[in-house]
Amino acid sequence: MALGRKGARRIVVDGTAYRWRLRRRPTYFQGLAWSPCTYAVEHADTPGTTLVVTTSQAHPSNWIGREAEAVLPSDVARAIERALCEGWIPTASRSPFHLNLSADFTPWP
Repeated sequence: MALGRKGARRIVVDGTAYRWRLRRRPTYFQGLAWSPCTYAVEHADTPGTTLVVTTSQAHPSNWIGREAEAVLPSDVARAIERALCEGWIPTASRSPFHLNLSADFTPWP
């Protein structure tokens, strides 16, 4: 599964280039703040295994006005470093690697 180039942002972590993308429109559950925001990351030059990061906050475009912070490049860099430590191999062709950082997420009632 490869990320589309449109809307993907480039980031360099430890000398390696990656592309990352946050869904512009939330899913139904993200729109109601029932599930947390997610974004995807892949190696910029040799896309292989996609990293799917689940954050601990609501999607910034949720429909109910729940406060949410923007996903910053520094957040993405930390997630990439952590995923690499946990065994993510971005250039290998495998199933998506899931990094769950949503321990502090509380669904909207």
